[in-house]
Amino acid sequence: MNSKKKAFTLMRREFVTSSTSALMASSFTPRALAFGESSQPARAPSRVIIDTDPGVDDALALLLAMRSPELKIEGITPVAGNVPLELTLPNALRMVEIAGRTDIPVAVGAKAPLVRRLVSAAYAHGENGLGGAVFPEPKTKPVAEPAPEFIRQVVRKYPHEVTLITIGPLTNIATALNGDAELAGIVKSLVMMGGSLSGGNITPAAEFNIYVDPEAARIVFQSGIPITMVGLDVTRKTALTEDYVRQLEAGQNPVSQAAAKIARSAIAHNRQQGFAVDPHMHDSLAVAAFLDPSLLKFEDYYVDVETAGELTAGETLGYSPVAGDLRRRSDAGNQTAPNMPIRGSAPTLASTRTSPVLRDKFVPNAKVAVDVDSARFFELLIGRLAGKP
Repeated sequence: MNSKKKAFTLMRREFVTSSTSALMASSFTPRALAFGESSQPARAPSRVIIDTDPGVDDALALLLAMRSPELKIEGITPVAGNVPLELTLPNALRMVEIAGRTDIPVAVGAKAPLVRRLVSAAYAHGENGLGGAVFPEPKTKPVAEPAPEFIRQVVRKYPHEVTLITIGPLTNIATALNGDAELAGIVKSLVMMGGSLSGGNITPAAEFNIYVDPEAARIVFQSGIPITMVGLDVTRKTALTEDYVRQLEAGQNPVSQAAAKIARSAIAHNRQQGFAVDPHMHDSLAVAAFLDPSLLKFEDYYVDVETAGELTAGETLGYSPVAGDLRRRSDAGNQTAPNMPIRGSAPTLASTRTSPVLRDKFVPNAKVAVDVDSARFFELLIGRLAGKP
């Protein structure tokens, strides 16, 4: 990357404008939304593409998105992750049919990460990705364009209007960015379920989506796209309980019944596997964060991804001048915080590098969710899925 492009990327990473800050206000409001309600003034639906690897929580996230009138879903792009693409693709098509939204294009994504062999999570999602819940084979067919090209075409058609909601490994997104040098500059924003500042869920260091394709994640974090990261720091607070399943079962619509079936199967699978906690609604929370940002609290970080570590590949590192032992005073007279260096590993004796400093100035590239009103989130999720359209 040349110096001009680096400068542009760093400048664009200063994406936290006053309007975005207002939208991402950290104060919690009294209650979540019922189906069809919005905490924001009435406006045109937001154009989104949902990149996903269904997956139990992905399936419920897709159903939530398709039951949310605030969204204009331009497409769904399945990717290999929780289970192989041979399962994530038909699972996405099944959710589209269950929701009665066969108008939404589904584009076939990557079968494998950029440079690694696929590691899947059938241990958590069952062999079919839906916790063992069985549905008919989908009749809907995907579109002809592969996912990266589909993403590129949609973003090019609607420059500065499309938000990417990514709830799986980031292979499709990184491939699209690698194939079009100008694409990152015309993506409106990206809301991801991925990463963690507090330890992983597949290794002690890494969250699953980032672990599967850390090289792709690093491309996305360094792209300059305004990013909202909804990671394990908050999604661990969204356990799906029996009471929520019963509420879904009481819903008198196909979406609620399908969600209940998947949820009950997932809870049973978790217990069979000996997990000590109920399934977390990781991906639904990312969708909810876009629908109603006031559900969460956010802080600005510079986030990077470990790609070289034998034990830490996929770890997301968050740098902040106001968090951790290196935090700076926040008084108005202190001018050192913006100059906080971003350090990598110390150079080895065999290396030609002379400094471990990767960035000499703190510039945030992500808003990271650090707290969530879990009760309000479930009011939104269950209300949308179980409510009447």
